[in-house]
Amino acid sequence: MRSEGWRLFPRAYIGYKLFNSLFLGLNVGTIFTIYKPLDPSVYSLGGILLALAMLGIAQLYGRIMTLRWFFYISLFVELVVLAMVLFFLSHPYTWLTAMLIYAGYQATFAFGSYLVRAETLALDEDELLRRVDSAKQIGYLIGMAGSWIFYKILEMRGIHSSEVKVYDLHWLLLGCELVIIFLLVRSFGRKSR
Repeated sequence: MRSEGWRLFPRAYIGYKLFNSLFLGLNVGTIFTIYKPLDPSVYSLGGILLALAMLGIAQLYGRIMTLRWFFYISLFVELVVLAMVLFFLSHPYTWLTAMLIYAGYQATFAFGSYLVRAETLALDEDELLRRVDSAKQIGYLIGMAGSWIFYKILEMRGIHSSEVKVYDLHWLLLGCELVIIFLLVRSFGRKSR
């Protein structure tokens, strides 16, 4: 991967990937509640559009396989996720909210293959790849366990509505996403001359 005067700071990047996977673990069960208003045909059309977007992005690999673009695309993805969390907190449980969140996730998934390939090229040491992949799995496990505990605490407090639980969880997701963006920004920088 071309650096173009940029560098990656491994310690911050490992923290970023840990919290990124923590977010995923916390969030994984929410979509079933949020997407309830959508017709199943939306997923078919969304899948077609996602595949076309991924195909288009793959054609740009010759230009965007740089650390600079890796940072900008990663930041774009995280800002889209932040916007979706904020939108959900201000407009929960409408058809429009479900559609916009679905579209937002599809937009972020469109960059999935690129981000995986760019990460592998940027982390060209076996030990660093091991540490990043371990951080991802640890974050995911903590997130899944955290969401389960969070939901059980809400139930003990008399909250049994799936919609209320998922809405309340989004406050945790908001805090987590802010940490993710902070760590991502700290993970990349220009090389000093």
